[in-house]
Amino acid sequence: MLVVNTGSRSGREAFDTARAALTSRGVPVVECHALSRTERLQHVLERMTQLGARRILVGGGDGTLSCVVGQLLGRDVTLGVLPLGTGNDFARSLGIPQDIEAACDIIAQGYTARVDVGLANGRPFLNAASLGLATGIAKRLTKRLKQRAGKLAYPVAAAAEMKDLKPFHVRIQADDQELELDALQLVVGNGRYHGAGNVVSPDAQLDDRRLHVYAIAAPSASNGREGTGLGQLQDLATLARVAMSLRSGEHEDHPAVSSLRAARLYVEADPVQEVNADGELVGRTPMRFEVAPAALRVYAPAPS
Repeated sequence: MLVVNTGSRSGREAFDTARAALTSRGVPVVECHALSRTERLQHVLERMTQLGARRILVGGGDGTLSCVVGQLLGRDVTLGVLPLGTGNDFARSLGIPQDIEAACDIIAQGYTARVDVGLANGRPFLNAASLGLATGIAKRLTKRLKQRAGKLAYPVAAAAEMKDLKPFHVRIQADDQELELDALQLVVGNGRYHGAGNVVSPDAQLDDRRLHVYAIAAPSASNGREGTGLGQLQDLATLARVAMSLRSGEHEDHPAVSSLRAARLYVEADPVQEVNADGELVGRTPMRFEVAPAALRVYAPAPS
């Protein structure tokens, strides 16, 4: 079964390309759906899984895939990923190419892997959940901005969000560890990437049965300048320096960054913070995070 979210950044153009590429590679596509509404997509998936569909190929972005995974957990189904969104971080963590034809090659080769799924108060996510800056960016990443700006949508949204950014106090209980600080951003990662290619942790893997967490401290809160113009400049300077190292994964070496690994954690924040998971707002703190190990079977590149 092939389902493509035509509301994703390149979904409408990619539907015919994907169907033809799969057919030419000998992948029998029994049923095809080009859908623009999430509610309709969930309804189709529920119907097909109840009818016994075993291989479901989904074209869309990370938000689409995160929506889909809730329908697939606990079922004998293999997910095929066609990356058609703005970030495509789940495909990136799996090593699936961004090119549609190359992604179809992965499916046609037939190798499958088991990957972990993160849970935020029981709601599945594949890449990362976050509080602070990343959540503000997600709220600004409208469908219109993604379609008009493409890959530039993330930096455009980030620049707009930074002027309104305020620190928050966060308390984390993670397995046998505790962390408490005034933060600008907290990220809880299941996969290796978030935010269109930023590294959660250089050690993160989709099958390591751990959540990888990093927090960026707010210097304005520690030196008593929170809420002042100088304090905001310090916070922005810290974010800029950390941002420059997120692509390489070297952010964990920055003195403003704290990191930890755990199978489950409980997060409280003051003031209460909205939580974003895979680009979608999923609730507010307090929130419990945990990992569902090897909960999803996916088509992936064969090990070299």
